[in-house]
Amino acid sequence: MGTNDRIAVAVIGIGFSSGQNHLWGLCQNASDNNIVVAAACDVFDKRRALAAKAAKLKTADVYSDYRRVLERKDIDAVLIATHDPLHARISLDAMDAGKHVYCERPLTRHLEEAFAVYDKAKYLGKTFQVGVQSCSAEGWQRCSDLVLAGKIGTLVWSEGYYCRNGGPGCEGNGLIDKDSTAESIDWNRWLGPVKRRPFSGVLFHQWRMYSDYSAGLLACQAPQRLHALMLSSGRPEFPVRVNCVSGHHLERTDQIGRPYSGQLPAHVQLTAEFPSGNLITLTCSWMNGRSPGLTIHGHKASLEIGASGDRIEMIPEKEFGEEVKPEAVLGLKPEDIREHERNWFNCIRSGSQPNADIELAIRAQTVLSLAEMSDKLKTTCLFDETTRKVTDGLGREIVPLTYEIPADK
Repeated sequence: MGTNDRIAVAVIGIGFSSGQNHLWGLCQNASDNNIVVAAACDVFDKRRALAAKAAKLKTADVYSDYRRVLERKDIDAVLIATHDPLHARISLDAMDAGKHVYCERPLTRHLEEAFAVYDKAKYLGKTFQVGVQSCSAEGWQRCSDLVLAGKIGTLVWSEGYYCRNGGPGCEGNGLIDKDSTAESIDWNRWLGPVKRRPFSGVLFHQWRMYSDYSAGLLACQAPQRLHALMLSSGRPEFPVRVNCVSGHHLERTDQIGRPYSGQLPAHVQLTAEFPSGNLITLTCSWMNGRSPGLTIHGHKASLEIGASGDRIEMIPEKEFGEEVKPEAVLGLKPEDIREHERNWFNCIRSGSQPNADIELAIRAQTVLSLAEMSDKLKTTCLFDETTRKVTDGLGREIVPLTYEIPADK
């Protein structure tokens, strides 16, 4: 593809919110990015209608089955914004069909899927971007340069937070669209690899609160900070050890007030160790929004980063005050979902690697998946990147979490 060629994009998974919605953003910036939204796909007929109107698509260009999108030879790239269990299958099929891929975070629901996507992306060489827009913030890119240049000395550890207070309803307790019915939604296609169960508008709109469909905070909030902290190391590594604890499983109810079981925790803390000796600690919460900050600690100095990646402050250790001078860099380009999309398009044309490429994505997803295993199994998870095996502290192999075998319809 030449540098001036227009890219034809299909959006798979529409959603509703215009602020963070990919289809709306792509349409608004189509001229600047030299793209066209050529097709859209969603299992909910109401969303398909909204997509057709927003992108000015013909009826024939809007689909409920993503496979029909991938059959089209005129589509260059697909943006996947479905719920987590469909990320892997659609990514794999899209690359097999010759498409470049932007997949929303997390990379996949489970670890074995993530490696399948990684191996396919490496083999086929498609441009793969994960939807973690913090990686396109200038602050994190500058931190990577500073660490690689040895400005803070040996990297010791990094700490990050992504905390919000969801109020009485907590996060994920979104409104149930009254038009969500078994007739308006292709339910079995939406379930994908997850166990068959009767239609539920609660599941469809609040899937992030159910472990069959999501790792909760480890899937929706943790990636924003984890990918950025790993990027800032300059040379992202696979973890060798991950621990995670959680607490405060909030009581929640369904549409008619009945309590449900299996709810995900509203507060998690993970620690990951890497071969270089670097440690990352990350806290995410739906219960309290106050965050201490984002910091990268080196032997000679620390870097404090603004929450949106728009500033960096170099703080020397007193023992190296003569060698390292304090410095603040303000007004850096902050994280922006539109900039992250633009980075993907630029890399499709240039053949360069995007800011949240598949190498960073697989390493971060390994941390997140091991964290989920550590919390659920209440154990330390050790990882061998050569064999891709997970073991506990006693050397016993841990079988990675995956989907239940789907029951008969």
